[in-house]
Amino acid sequence: MTTVSIIGNGNMGSAIGAIVAASGNSVEVVGRDASDPITGDIVVLAVPHFAIDEIVAARGADLAGRIVVDITNPLDFETFDSLVVPADGSRASELAKALPESRVLKAFNTNFAATLAQKTIGGLPTTVLIAGDDDLAKQALADVVRAGGLNAVDAGRLARARELESLGFLQLTAAVGEKIGWTGGFALVAA
Repeated sequence: MTTVSIIGNGNMGSAIGAIVAASGNSVEVVGRDASDPITGDIVVLAVPHFAIDEIVAARGADLAGRIVVDITNPLDFETFDSLVVPADGSRASELAKALPESRVLKAFNTNFAATLAQKTIGGLPTTVLIAGDDDLAKQALADVVRAGGLNAVDAGRLARARELESLGFLQLTAAVGEKIGWTGGFALVAA
């Protein structure tokens, strides 16, 4: 059994926790500071992108040797008109540099909490895209996701996190602009 620690108890953290529980694995929700111990093999950072540095400062040593999943979309939340990372980078790659002893993955950022909870988008199974440089780490997360009733697709190396963040940005701005609902989004169809 895999233990998944989730830092963050908002909509996304709750939805991901429900997937973990449905998979038959163990889930624990811990705080951002170092007061709660982390026991998970996989740690999901279900927080806004601007909280990542604070978590790394407080919990960097706790995250060493673990699979760390960045679900953030690094948007300018004041204007919703741009990403706040360099054009050739990603928040996930910045996190990987800050946590060199962790196996960093990008996942869940192209999903809304409702599509994770419903396990469908427009009648199609919800798919979680996973990017990372460690194949075993990606497989471990994919196993939990699939056992929880969703699809998981390997989106490539961590360098692909930039495209995932751009896709997440596009989806969020469409929802904020009321072009799609928070129960909609992108679905992946294998032909």
